[in-house]
Amino acid sequence: MTTIALYALGSVFIVSLISLIGILAISVKETLLRKWTLVFVALAVGALLGDAFIHLIPEAFEKSANTLITSLLIIGGILLFLILEKFLYWHHCHGHELRGKECPGNEKILDTQKRIRPLGYMILASDGFHNLLDGMIIGASYIVSVEVGIATTLAVILHEIPQEIGDFGVLLHSGFTKIQAILVNFASALLAILGVIVVFVLEDMVGLFSAWMIPIAAGGFIYIAGSDLVPELHKTTRLGYSFIQLLAILVGILAMVALLLIE
Repeated sequence: MTTIALYALGSVFIVSLISLIGILAISVKETLLRKWTLVFVALAVGALLGDAFIHLIPEAFEKSANTLITSLLIIGGILLFLILEKFLYWHHCHGHELRGKECPGNEKILDTQKRIRPLGYMILASDGFHNLLDGMIIGASYIVSVEVGIATTLAVILHEIPQEIGDFGVLLHSGFTKIQAILVNFASALLAILGVIVVFVLEDMVGLFSAWMIPIAAGGFIYIAGSDLVPELHKTTRLGYSFIQLLAILVGILAMVALLLIE
């Protein structure tokens, strides 16, 4: 079992390295990167919706002993991220209104200090949930066999690439610098290691834990894509650029469909 655990930990560390894909953007000019950031945001919309509706929700119902509870957990995930965002906005705005300034959430604050928008923390929270689940899935697969573990790891790697590209774009759009976006994204990815540890320490409880976490994560993805990311895309009304964004959304969705066929 120790050898299998090492295989699993090694696999999730390799998966976590995918989050460093943003390093490729360091050499890109800032103006060019900013120009295409909303395309990355659109890609994230497609990847999040595709992951939720094509992967997570069907898997949640497949594992479910009670479809009503699973449906409520999906709605609960949406409400959980609504509450989280409300808290982040309250924390973000606290004190500024007292000085007669509009809340930064409305983008009318007048001071020049650069602030990280709550959207950035939201994407980190949702990605953290997802990475935790990925770690648990990889760990559980290695318990079945090394071959199944390796196959699952490859599937997760393919799954992560489009999502991490999209997440990196969202983090930039939220106010993180390129270096900050890379580091916090990598820190979030390392939660997959915690997922493996949970599997091997609480092996008997993993099924129940994942049965609850998967629909909650799906609800979170739906909320972020629909409530936070899509409104960002509406800030650009140029027809050509809007068409490119729509294509990016479709690419994100089709990437999730392709992974389903590979799996």
